[in-house]
Amino acid sequence: MRIGLIAMSGVRVVNPKLIELGVTLPQFVTRGQVIAQLPSLALLVLAAETPDDIQVDYVELADVKAAGALNTAYDLVALTSYTAMAYEMYDLADRYRAAGVPVVIGGLHASFTPDETKAHADAVCIGEGETLWPQIVADFRAGGVKGLKPFYREATPGSYDLADSPMPRFDLLLGRQYNRITVQTVRGCPLDCEFCGASKLYAPKYRRKPVAKVVAELRRIKELWGENAFFELADDNSFANRHWAREFLTEIRELDLRWFTETDISIADDDELLRLLAQSGCRQILIGLESTDAGTLDGIDRANWKLKRHGRYMEAIKRIQSHGVTVNGCFIVGHDGDDPGVFERLRDFIEKSELLEAQVTILTPFPGTPLLARLQKEGRLLYDRFWDKCTLFDLVFRPKQMTPDELVEGHLWLMSQIYNKAQFTRRKRHYVNIMKQIDLPWMSQQTEESLEFFR
Repeated sequence: MRIGLIAMSGVRVVNPKLIELGVTLPQFVTRGQVIAQLPSLALLVLAAETPDDIQVDYVELADVKAAGALNTAYDLVALTSYTAMAYEMYDLADRYRAAGVPVVIGGLHASFTPDETKAHADAVCIGEGETLWPQIVADFRAGGVKGLKPFYREATPGSYDLADSPMPRFDLLLGRQYNRITVQTVRGCPLDCEFCGASKLYAPKYRRKPVAKVVAELRRIKELWGENAFFELADDNSFANRHWAREFLTEIRELDLRWFTETDISIADDDELLRLLAQSGCRQILIGLESTDAGTLDGIDRANWKLKRHGRYMEAIKRIQSHGVTVNGCFIVGHDGDDPGVFERLRDFIEKSELLEAQVTILTPFPGTPLLARLQKEGRLLYDRFWDKCTLFDLVFRPKQMTPDELVEGHLWLMSQIYNKAQFTRRKRHYVNIMKQIDLPWMSQQTEESLEFFR
């Protein structure tokens, strides 16, 4: 028996002006290339959950396109995709089924659009794959496509114990070129923002993988890829639990790693944690700041947590970066509180805060989010069918305080301001000076060229 696990990899941007502008924005282009080249950790986990007597192939969309024809030697294929690639995933699934190969689809998008997805699949996996994939495989082995149930759902969403996580099949990636290899340490985020789908899939509970398991995965990747491997933690909020974070960072200090992750701004409150972060080889953390306007942040998350932190954003960024770990500040434009002046305000904040990196996206109503439900109820969606525009850089709804054109043009202008070479060069020089004053070997050796994290 042979199963093909197919990842719909790649990055889509629909807006032609942004595509054209991107050619002149090196930071934007290189970050997009990194995201496009990240492997599907979910499929590597499914491969590990597959019985040893079944042959498993890890396939990416680029492989399918390069081959020019479908590989129909599979008994079963499993597909997963993020929302912007959903229609392309449906087309590929339809082609496989037309060729007589049964299809299972899972992942975040499928979990929130099960009925739509079922039109293109023999079975839909709704929820976390570790709990459902073994049953899917067992049903298929027992009865073929007729043995598959239409839908597989978790009995209790968000209940999977990460202590039971298998070692992902990182070996399936050998021979491929990646900027980074992903490792997951936690699931969920306690902030529960209106626009976030992951917190809805994983439920409010914040779950942590045992540190020993994470360390074993990191060692396995270094064994396969050598000392130059760059890691990205595939987490929504890595350090929401301080006790776990200290244990984790202490354990990996001696592994000589280079890595990147996402967390929240409260990490700035803990100098010990920041020291451990730097000592463990963390090069950068991505933090969702969302907005610099208090009115916009009001109601954006479950407990108004970000609003309460808003007045300390600037201080927190500088404090984190003073330890030599740079911050990629993430902002979203298009909130109901945003007016046409938001773009200049954001530009000014990014410059004054001395963020080395900044990412500005357009508010996007992903399936399964309260944001999508609210915009549908208010009749503000611009399209009936728009998954391919859920790129974070394309507008799919009518803003409240500006026209759609004002939002799109303002975003383009802001991108040109923050991603231009002169601005980035100035910020890099600032951080080279900071890092050379810190008593850590890898920091004292930093140059402007070595701060190109995403190459």
